[in-house]
Amino acid sequence: MPFAHFGAFLVVRHSCFVIGILLSFLRNGVITYDGDAEMLFGLLFAFDHATIAGKLVLSLLAVASIFSWSIMITKLRVIRFARKQNARFLAAFRQDRQPLRLFEKNARFPGSPVFNVYRAGCQEMTFHLLGSPEVDDTFRARLEIADKISPAQMGAVNAAMERAVGETALSLESQMILLATAVSGSPFLGLLGTVWGVMDAFTGVAEAGSPSLVSMAPGVSGALITTVTALCVAIPAMFGYNFLVTSIRAIIVEMDNFAAELASEFEHKYVDHGSREVAFRK
Repeated sequence: MPFAHFGAFLVVRHSCFVIGILLSFLRNGVITYDGDAEMLFGLLFAFDHATIAGKLVLSLLAVASIFSWSIMITKLRVIRFARKQNARFLAAFRQDRQPLRLFEKNARFPGSPVFNVYRAGCQEMTFHLLGSPEVDDTFRARLEIADKISPAQMGAVNAAMERAVGETALSLESQMILLATAVSGSPFLGLLGTVWGVMDAFTGVAEAGSPSLVSMAPGVSGALITTVTALCVAIPAMFGYNFLVTSIRAIIVEMDNFAAELASEFEHKYVDHGSREVAFRK
């Protein structure tokens, strides 16, 4: 399954899982006004005194939190699986000095970004060597008698591997924009809810004509909960985003390094450098 489709599937699955847990808690009465849980009581008290605008902001932040956690869990699983598959592929590839051996055996390493680069390079190489990227029973015999390719054709092979690196990198980085939006947008959304709530609280005090702490505190508490919630959304998303970006960057570097390694193998075995020298002399 492609990285983008696999990631989207896991995001939906994790989102439904989290929403199901929240609904179960609410239905079973797990979240209650417990006198021993002062922190929870304070949050529920603040939520009860939040304005309609504040509750709308809290709802948006809850959705952002669900999606950000879903993306972080999904990407973490994809990256771990990609690292495992990369290790398996590289171990199999380096057991044999024949760069087309795994391609000939029709080996598969699903979820390995490095294997995507290998497959793209081998398909382009066999196309220039044999006229077709298809593998059949006569593949090895035809490969042994095939003429070497020119440096210009090798340039096309390098371009195919670079294209595979770029496409795989885009797949790994998909949905990261949502996580970045949660990091940068949630604090501003929470600040908007807080300012709006404080404005409504002062407006209510002014209309009542009784400026006291008792009358003002519930409204201010309801306003501040949006900032607290926004920080609870943005802080985990920030750490998760930084970790995922670093991990994805490491995989991209690994793909680039392997592309250079495979190109070097192809250069030694299948490229006719004499044609370059003759062209240079002319």
